[in-house]
Amino acid sequence: VESGAQADKPKDSVDGDKKKDGDATTTEGGSSDPKPGATSSTESSGSSKPEANPAQSGCRVRRASLEPDCVPTFLQVWVMKRTHCCGELRRSQVGTGVALSGWVQRVRNLGGLVFLDLCDRSGLVQAVVSPESKRCFELAAKVRSEFVLHVNGVVQVRQSPNPALQTGDIEVAVESLEVLNKAVTPAIPLDGPLEASEETRLAHRHLDLRRPEMQRRLRLRSDATAFVRNHLEAEGFLHIETPNLAPTTPEGARDYLVPSRIHRGKFYALPQSPQLFKQMLMVAGCDRYYQIARCFRDEDLRHDRQPEFTQIDIEASFVDERDVMEITERMLKGLFQHCLDVELPDFTVLAHADALRRFATDKPDLRNPLEFIDVDEVVRDSGFTVFSGPASDPDSRVAALRAPAALGRMSRKQIDHCESLVRDHGAKGLASMRVRSLAEGSAGVQSSILKFLTPNEVENLIRATDAQDGDLIFFLAGSSEVIEAAGPLLRSWVASRLELSTSGFRAAWIVDWPLFELDDHGLLVPAHHPFTQPRCGAEELEASPRSATARAYDVVVNGYELGGGSIRNHDVRLQRAVFRSLRMEQEANVRFGFLLDALESGCPPHGGIALGMDRLVMLLAGADSIREVIAFPKTLSATCPVTRAPTEADAHQLGDLHLEIRRR
Repeated sequence: VESGAQADKPKDSVDGDKKKDGDATTTEGGSSDPKPGATSSTESSGSSKPEANPAQSGCRVRRASLEPDCVPTFLQVWVMKRTHCCGELRRSQVGTGVALSGWVQRVRNLGGLVFLDLCDRSGLVQAVVSPESKRCFELAAKVRSEFVLHVNGVVQVRQSPNPALQTGDIEVAVESLEVLNKAVTPAIPLDGPLEASEETRLAHRHLDLRRPEMQRRLRLRSDATAFVRNHLEAEGFLHIETPNLAPTTPEGARDYLVPSRIHRGKFYALPQSPQLFKQMLMVAGCDRYYQIARCFRDEDLRHDRQPEFTQIDIEASFVDERDVMEITERMLKGLFQHCLDVELPDFTVLAHADALRRFATDKPDLRNPLEFIDVDEVVRDSGFTVFSGPASDPDSRVAALRAPAALGRMSRKQIDHCESLVRDHGAKGLASMRVRSLAEGSAGVQSSILKFLTPNEVENLIRATDAQDGDLIFFLAGSSEVIEAAGPLLRSWVASRLELSTSGFRAAWIVDWPLFELDDHGLLVPAHHPFTQPRCGAEELEASPRSATARAYDVVVNGYELGGGSIRNHDVRLQRAVFRSLRMEQEANVRFGFLLDALESGCPPHGGIALGMDRLVMLLAGADSIREVIAFPKTLSATCPVTRAPTEADAHQLGDLHLEIRRR
């Protein structure tokens, strides 16, 4: 190290006063402390360090208890101790001797004084070096941004306070200084506005994480995780770990497969969730289980998805839907209060069908007051086939969206933008009506589609949407899939343009989900997973599987699905009926025979939920992407910019796994 004082003097060290023999006394713990009044080995030449309080002996330098003559030079290790973190110092500590370590965020050399902004994860404090200690001052003049320093000094009142800093009332008058490591110019700016692209930030994540904003997010995530653990354990949940090498499970995404070296031609799967194991824990009598679980899904990524992610996994016996929802609400309300000092309002409960009808999505942002209104009954017999066709199709609809007082606030260009927006997501077009004067009836309405509608139909549309003078009405017509793809974007854009959404957080439960849905090939697949309990019995389920409703529930906050869960099948006959409805009974006997056996061994009624920790922390942090709250995330192409994973395996590794890569 470079030092303004002596530290076993490497060749490039600045000489300080030599330490006299016998100045150190060996303690019972095997270290030696300087005698009272002795000069610390890290002090600058000519400076004097105030007597340290025994509770703050960490600011002194300790050495191995063996005499130097008996120990090789490379074992004569000097260990520095911090008395405080940089961001902890306050005015009440003026006059206290402190030892700090950290990075230099900024250097200001004013000739007569050198100011160093020293920071660590706790925050920043200003350190000032004066020419009174010549060697220390000369070393400080050589310091640059991001150098790693250790300083000893005394807290003093700052002559020009900085109210923007928690430590802005004080500064540290440096008495000794060591350069623990130098640094090249950072690849991304660590102080001031961030101008680097996300690609550059992720490639230099070790620097990006040093920024105060990222440090705050990491602390927030750690704090949130600790709260969840403490809260659930206080409610009687046991933390139990489940295997990461498991069989494949049908949970809607591709598995990450792990080839077995011992069992040739066989594979493990990394868990998409601990679903099967947590159900077996309920059979085992564990009653209440939780885990902060790592999960893996090989699926197309987006800003709120990662191939590996963390979820809060919860399962409990002898519960129904309301019990699990109340457990979750208590935890989330407590978490928001703890981390943000925000009181979450009571959760709204919406049936799945109602959410789709009113908001065109099963994860609505309830801060946005706009709702879609079905006008099928009004236009079903209309001569305007663009409306009457979808209105007569059970798998389609005509949905109206009223934008209040939008006339004069939305230009023709912005209305055209709305049409382009929905066209980009499958809609054939977007009709609109401008309501100028209700008193004039249909004559007080302007629209390019008036020529296709009768005056009575126009007036009925105005009545159905409860439109007022100055309102603008949009009409989306098409299949339910198109409405659900384009509708939420239109609703969000209009609310943003008219500044209608409220701030804060709004949470909702989405319940009464369909048990099954159709895939792209028209085959039944689970809407959640095949272990969810239907609201009907086995006979009714097999007679009409498409109409079966699940005992499932999702929790949504501000338009983000935080998690979902269900009451599980504890009756093996009902579980087998679900498998038969999915035409996978034989496959189920092979893949899930162990679970079916467990269900026949006295399985209690049980249910649970899994919450995405990454999305939850993203909301708490006010970030735009979960990549902002994960230390080392993957990109949208599922690669790691830091390690460049995935990488190729060498021939020896492949041979051990009985694998061969065939190039096409």
